Amino acid sequence: MSKPQIAIVLSTYNQPEWLKKVLWGYANQQFKDFEVIIADDGSTAETKTLIESMRPELPFEVTHVWHEDNGFQKTIILNTAIKAANAEYLLFSDGDCIPRNDFVAVHAAHREAGYFLSGGYFKLPMDISKAITQEDIAQQRCFDVAWLKAQGLKSSFKNNKLTTNAAKQKFLNWITPTEATWNGHNSSGWLSDILTANGFDQRMQYGGEDRELGERLFNAGLKAKQLRYTAICVHLDHPRGYVKPEMLTKNAAIRKTTKTQKLTRTAYGLAAEKA
Repeated sequence: MSKPQIAIVLSTYNQPEWLKKVLWGYANQQFKDFEVIIADDGSTAETKTLIESMRPELPFEVTHVWHEDNGFQKTIILNTAIKAANAEYLLFSDGDCIPRNDFVAVHAAHREAGYFLSGGYFKLPMDISKAITQEDIAQQRCFDVAWLKAQGLKSSFKNNKLTTNAAKQKFLNWITPTEATWNGHNSSGWLSDILTANGFDQRMQYGGEDRELGERLFNAGLKAKQLRYTAICVHLDHPRGYVKPEMLTKNAAIRKTTKTQKLTRTAYGLAAEKA
């Protein structure tokens, strides 16, 4: 059996209803040569049950990697997912981000040696997040601004993120003041580059843990392509009870060291070099 071109790594933690909608999103992709690896940071059996029940209806291979719940350990389970990947190119997103049907195709089309790709997301309020059905995803209504406004979405410049006009996408990507960084909800890169960087720093918890990998890739000479208005996914709302100030402080210190010492590799990653 041939290897898929792309491995999609989805992080999740106790959000089976959101994960179900996200998997429906990947079932409707235009580009189909991919596998999905679910990086599960300690969810209860409900998530495993959902994945097993959906396997027969999904047109792609699903690998579920899991470890016991011991607080926010996303970086550790992401590294486990990287080890499970069969593809040479990895696309990272979250189990609460529904991809538009051209999402994987956009990443596939823009991949290039010496680069990683940086996309964004479009945040939805809770009521619309709950209202989205399988049919809404199949018909792509949840990416249509007119439909979303009919559900109560407020007018905003950010609604331009959902544009399907290629020229407008290119212009907005060019003018955006947002830097192209490694964003855990929408970034992709070559497995070889990620392995050279030794994956995610497993000391890091919530707050910039994804961007720190990108900062090491930058230090190694890679560049980033801005796909903020091109690679589109909608983010389903949820509370963030796991955020603690000490996590942010620790992560900021690690990122500062990465930047000041221009580190290209972590000693606390895929291949553990330090205890």
